[in-house]
Amino acid sequence: MLRQTRKADPQLGADLEAEIAALTKRRTFGLVFEQHQPEAVELPGRPVRRGDKVRVLPPRGEMKTGDQRLWRVTRIERADGQRLAHLAELDAEEPAACSVPADDVVVVAEFRDRIYPGLVETGRVEQGGDKPFHSVINAENYHALEMLTYTHRHSIDAIYIDPPYNTGAKDWKYNNNYVEGDDNYRHSKWLAFMERRLKIARELLNPDDSVLIVTIDEKEYLRLGLLLEQTFPEANIQMVTSSIKPSGSQRGDEFSRVEEFIFFVMFGEAHPTTSTTDMLRDSEGEAKLAKVTWQGLRRRGSTDWKREHRPNGFYPLFISNDNGFIYSIGEPLPLSQDRHSVIPPAGTWAAWPLDPKGEEGRWQVSPARLREQLAEGTAALRKTDPDAGAASVVYLKGGDLTAVRSGAFEIDGRDAEGKLNVLPTALATRKAKTMWLMPSHDASAHGTALLSRFLPSRKFPFPKSLYAVEDTLRFFLKDKLDAVVLDFFSGSGTTAHAVMRLNRQDKGRRQCISVTNNEVSADEQTGLRGHNLRPGDAEWETLGICDYITKPRLTAAITGQTPEGEPIKGDYKFTDKFPMSEGFEENATFFTLTYEAPLSVRHNRAFERVAPMLWLRAGSRGRIICDLGEDGWDVADAYGVLENLDQADEFVTAVSARQGVEIVFVVTDDDSAFQMVCRELLSGVVSVRLYESYLQNFEINTGRSL
Repeated sequence: MLRQTRKADPQLGADLEAEIAALTKRRTFGLVFEQHQPEAVELPGRPVRRGDKVRVLPPRGEMKTGDQRLWRVTRIERADGQRLAHLAELDAEEPAACSVPADDVVVVAEFRDRIYPGLVETGRVEQGGDKPFHSVINAENYHALEMLTYTHRHSIDAIYIDPPYNTGAKDWKYNNNYVEGDDNYRHSKWLAFMERRLKIARELLNPDDSVLIVTIDEKEYLRLGLLLEQTFPEANIQMVTSSIKPSGSQRGDEFSRVEEFIFFVMFGEAHPTTSTTDMLRDSEGEAKLAKVTWQGLRRRGSTDWKREHRPNGFYPLFISNDNGFIYSIGEPLPLSQDRHSVIPPAGTWAAWPLDPKGEEGRWQVSPARLREQLAEGTAALRKTDPDAGAASVVYLKGGDLTAVRSGAFEIDGRDAEGKLNVLPTALATRKAKTMWLMPSHDASAHGTALLSRFLPSRKFPFPKSLYAVEDTLRFFLKDKLDAVVLDFFSGSGTTAHAVMRLNRQDKGRRQCISVTNNEVSADEQTGLRGHNLRPGDAEWETLGICDYITKPRLTAAITGQTPEGEPIKGDYKFTDKFPMSEGFEENATFFTLTYEAPLSVRHNRAFERVAPMLWLRAGSRGRIICDLGEDGWDVADAYGVLENLDQADEFVTAVSARQGVEIVFVVTDDDSAFQMVCRELLSGVVSVRLYESYLQNFEINTGRSL
């Protein structure tokens, strides 16, 4: 911009340059980094079109980084049996021009460019009946987040991410290049990379009650903490230290690292629930068992125990002479009435609240309350003394009574006295500490080793402990059986796997959206390039994270079988123990993100790729409406789509007859026609106008300022 300004007005250009120089010397308060560090992503496999921004790929077999210049495709023609792309260089004072085979260029999307996303389904597994589907999206996560602003704005209950730790060991890419340890801008790049994604993530979280969970190690935790504070000033943020590798990770001559850090960014009413363990002292992973205490019904103590202290607590229990059980319960005696004046029912005798010396005391509950507790088994007659006219009764009170009535304890019938047989139970009544020492969180044993059971011949670096993610999510999803969870650094798919375990434990219907790219590791890339392969080739893509690890792992988890069709060996441990080969009653579907032309969308020529997004927005239940057929409308389990407005009456009738339909999409440019359909629909059914809502969503994009 300065260069262009200097050409048009040298003095204005000089003045602007001086002002910018002064501003760059001014240190802002808080975290300072290059927020506008350029970022772009290559899209191998995306067909090249006229007007696209591209890079020229290096020759096959080349190991060095290719030409990083950006070009604009001015036209495409067919010559000598192949498509030839004519290119003009971008952002150059003297732009060059060239022509190369279209197969030798790759489309590039800069993060200031608008995108119009779609989805193509690449597979599914169904074992969960009518439960919502878990979704795996193969995409650059920034663009996937943009796509989700249309389907899940302000509706995500929890985001769990394990972003790249920026170790300098080729663990992440920026602008298609691995960030090395000697890169002077690696912290700035990492912060810009994270901030862009977090700003879109905030548009997805429910502002009234949701949580963002981010794990990190010592390389970036200080910067991440400041970034979270600046990005989410309205949130309550807390950090937990968690031991994930007791054996230690060597750091040269430094201390051996055993921990990572977990940031909890809590919005609105969100807060961690109580647990069966405090995560620190109960470090063996076996929760302490709670027991109830049966209290004596007769009031004891040095004060407030006598009849005159509470006359309504002085009443008789009529005991059967035949079997020794309580026959009935009398009413309280006035203080002036002698207990001997009471005549018991025939065949019974009267027991009173008398102390060992025969002095008159009182019962601790009213007759009505005692009758209720005797009937439900939370009170019982323990022993009697007919000669003294006394009896011993036990009962549950306070928190024990509340817990038993709420179903918190497991009950195994009644005992010989008639009271409930309350089994020792692990109760979720403990507050977790901010230091976690849980053996179940060992990433080596329950991350790497566990993953090898599902994918025996495949490797993935540093997967999380399945049980660590499960425990972390449980603090916020325990009472949300229909929660929607998002992981946009999903890697091996541990988060979705953990959500499946939570569902099995409480019959939940939670769903997880997992976003990962199909990146191939640095070491594998070298070998593949040596075989003249490059991104976009089928042999290359087969070994990408999404296709080689994430999708097969979740398929194996659900079916209980490895990709080779063998039953998975071993058992799940800790909270819920069962054979891994049993699988889960869950559904999952797999997608790849596509990039559509807005004109094709507007003219309804991209419906097949937009259709999965409508399904996601409707709750990811049932079938996807991919074709409207000759009638121009269809109604599925959770939503409907109308294109042919001449069939509006039939469509509205079908929507009204189908239980569970909560949203409909109407394809029209005519606002009055859209309003007419809305008026005919049942109240409670949300109407969305296509493609106005779609196009407007991506034209007003939250990330453009970045």
